[in-house]
Amino acid sequence: MASAGGNSDPSEVVIDEVVGIWIALAGISTGNLHLAAAFLFFRLFDIWKPGPINRLQGLPGGWGIMLDDVAAGLLAWPLVYGLGRLA
Repeated sequence: MASAGGNSDPSEVVIDEVVGIWIALAGISTGNLHLAAAFLFFRLFDIWKPGPINRLQGLPGGWGIMLDDVAAGLLAWPLVYGLGRLA
């Protein structure tokens, strides 16, 4: 779909976002604070795309589309987990 439409990350495809947020929430309490933190940290890393996330986005085909969001979820997870340990 990405190459057929000429768009590197089509907005109609959201499975990458779903997987990323699931990773950010893995094993975390589903309280409102945790849900909000997971969403905010995931979106921050997904939009900002620090270092390795930006490089992953450049992978060919669907790999880059998927793996940049997986990496954003992996970066968000310890922050959400740590927040849960403090609360």
